[in-house]
Amino acid sequence: MGDSAVENAGAGRMPGAVPHILMNKTGERFAFYGIRTILVVYMTRYLLDASGEAAPMGEEQAKSVFHYFTAAAYFLPVVGAVLSDALLGMFRTIVVFSLFYSAGALLLAVDGTRTGLYAAMVLLAVGSGVIKPCLSANVGEQFDKSNEHLMSRVYGWFYFAINVGAIGSMALTPWLLERFGPGLAFGVPAACMIVAMAAIWVGRGKMKRGEGAGMDFVRQILRWDTVRGVGHVFVIFLFVAVFWALFDQTSSAWILQAEKMDRRWLGVEFLPSQMPAVNAGLVMAGIPLFNYVVYPAMGKIFKLTALRKMGVGFFVTAGAFAISAMIERAIGAGAEVSIGWQVLAYVVLTAGEIMVSITAMEFSYTQAPREMKSFMMSIYFLSISLGNVFTAGVNTFIQNADGTSKLAGAEYYWFFAAVMAVAAVVFVPVARAYRR
Repeated sequence: MGDSAVENAGAGRMPGAVPHILMNKTGERFAFYGIRTILVVYMTRYLLDASGEAAPMGEEQAKSVFHYFTAAAYFLPVVGAVLSDALLGMFRTIVVFSLFYSAGALLLAVDGTRTGLYAAMVLLAVGSGVIKPCLSANVGEQFDKSNEHLMSRVYGWFYFAINVGAIGSMALTPWLLERFGPGLAFGVPAACMIVAMAAIWVGRGKMKRGEGAGMDFVRQILRWDTVRGVGHVFVIFLFVAVFWALFDQTSSAWILQAEKMDRRWLGVEFLPSQMPAVNAGLVMAGIPLFNYVVYPAMGKIFKLTALRKMGVGFFVTAGAFAISAMIERAIGAGAEVSIGWQVLAYVVLTAGEIMVSITAMEFSYTQAPREMKSFMMSIYFLSISLGNVFTAGVNTFIQNADGTSKLAGAEYYWFFAAVMAVAAVVFVPVARAYRR
């Protein structure tokens, strides 16, 4: 069924492809976050050498490797966007590069060496990175003028699906790793990625596929007004990059911090790498709270635009890292700190995420011309890559030769809180000057 036939069949109604897209995103995010949430623990505890002997990484090196991997996964969406918008189209790009994704997950399950780790990271970064802008832009592609009023709601569901997959995997894979080892802990996410591929394939007949525009895309991207427009959006996303420099440390520095805390809370003993699941659960609860309570209340005080949401979110994110800095200071003073304090930090950080991440995703789609939806979405993902490059660079720079750190203890967290606070202040006049 062609795109026009699909469009006519679904005029004015919720697009029939939406359930398949949401199932695909849930499975894909289960795979990605399931792998990601245990990577630092895996690298610092379970890595083997070629002879099968234990050969773990140090903490600073593991954090650097993790953030460089994340940076690659969020840089490659630019490649995926060009392939999709110019050549393959969204659907074919998703199908082909999901195979790379599945292969990387399977490799982690069967090869416990550093060679296997690095090869798997390449496959995962290519697979997940290339399909990423297509998955996000493919949501908006299903709508036309008759049902575009439903788009914002579906993007909320899309983000909800991300967190359904994330919370399930971040709760399960750390337990699998602790109980059964890396084979099963990485094997389950690999299976979920295969299921995600099946969901998108089964729904292909209901889906507007976003065919490649060929030379029209090349001409569009080289036009001066396009370059200028992308440049304006990119300036906004440089500030979003600072947000991601902090947020993605929930899967590195915050996990390592949790290892030093009293993790028995509300009668449950939490594993350190299970803590990011708190964020996913809070997002699921927070999306309707913000849509129906917080945003309407803020709108009574001032006109609530996308850029103002993001600006407030930046200040809130700085506050979350201030809490983690105070936690680290207490740990350094010898106090036994309850994991409940890190949950508080997650509550604050999640509020920042809802205001920044969801808003920026929809912002990137609405600012893009029709021929460049995937490409503009990749600019959003590029901000995540830049944030992780910054964090990885900081963690590389602060390593001393004797194994100590130039930013030890609470200083590390205060540094990132200060960077975010400064970025939030500078963002205010930049946002005011922005023109669509």
